[in-house]
Amino acid sequence: MKFVDELEIKVVSGHGGTGWVSFRREAMVARGGPDGGDGGKGGDIIFQTSPNSNTLIDFRDRKTYSAENGHPGAKQNRSGADGQPLVLKVPRGTLIKLKESQQVIADLTDHQEIVLLKGGRGGKGNTFFKNSVNQAPENAQPGEEGQELELILELKLIADVGIIGFPNAGKSTLISRISAAKPKIADYPFTTLTPQLGVVRMDDETSFVVADIPGLIPGAHLGVGLGIQFLKHIERTRVFVHLIDVSGMSGQDPWDSYQEINHELKMYDETYQGKEGFHPLSSRQQIVVFNKIETLSSEDLEKVQNKFAQKTEIQPMSISAVTGKNLKELLFVLKNKLSAEANQKA
Repeated sequence: MKFVDELEIKVVSGHGGTGWVSFRREAMVARGGPDGGDGGKGGDIIFQTSPNSNTLIDFRDRKTYSAENGHPGAKQNRSGADGQPLVLKVPRGTLIKLKESQQVIADLTDHQEIVLLKGGRGGKGNTFFKNSVNQAPENAQPGEEGQELELILELKLIADVGIIGFPNAGKSTLISRISAAKPKIADYPFTTLTPQLGVVRMDDETSFVVADIPGLIPGAHLGVGLGIQFLKHIERTRVFVHLIDVSGMSGQDPWDSYQEINHELKMYDETYQGKEGFHPLSSRQQIVVFNKIETLSSEDLEKVQNKFAQKTEIQPMSISAVTGKNLKELLFVLKNKLSAEANQKA
């Protein structure tokens, strides 16, 4: 399925039904009075999160969404039926913004349902206007108009763990080994062109969601490469797995790779700080992981580890996503990090 994470739509709530003008016309009933009923209420526009969706693709081919209008009143004081509401189902993590001002008016981060636009009120029939002075009113109200908005829907994935790193760091291989996700894997940059979500199940009671975010490169915060198109998707992740290729085949030094990725996170924060819905990236908890250790001898791996240790006190984990070496240890570290964070918030 094609991944769609931002688009524009127009939503229109239902017009209220018109009130009715009529008079009783019954045999043997003298001086029949007014009996026009009220119009029905227009349908609301409702947004609802769907657990079965992770893309906005269902909105791609249609630009305007309208709820049903209220039905007109009828004789014998019968009220018109209310218009059916229109329920628009979106993925969790969807921001709803006004197109003109970019103001965020809803942030659907959980299992939620919101009434975004109310339908118009139905008009009163002529029965409503009868009084001691006017026994036979011949007027009724038109229904109230519905409301309309031009919106931007923007999806930010909700995951517990975000896997970040340069292209070909092994992110797709890692998520395919620890979850049921099946991303495309090949030996060239930007194999992953869309974020991939996978569920890691530790046991019957413990699971967490992992997102494989497309590779970052210098200048990503300015839109270089895949750029900010996917940087925004890691705003909501709780912990980062910072994956670093130590095979040497990429031609990048592990320390330089670590520094450059973190620089992009910092620059993204500086660029978008203060905007509605923004969550900083550079201060997010990271687990630094050396990958592709199957390509190195134990002596060469120790040299890489020592060189990294000279620059920082961080002690990276070492894994092989291909062979599965140390993956269980990584998952237990992630489980403990997430549990500790949840306890701090409780």
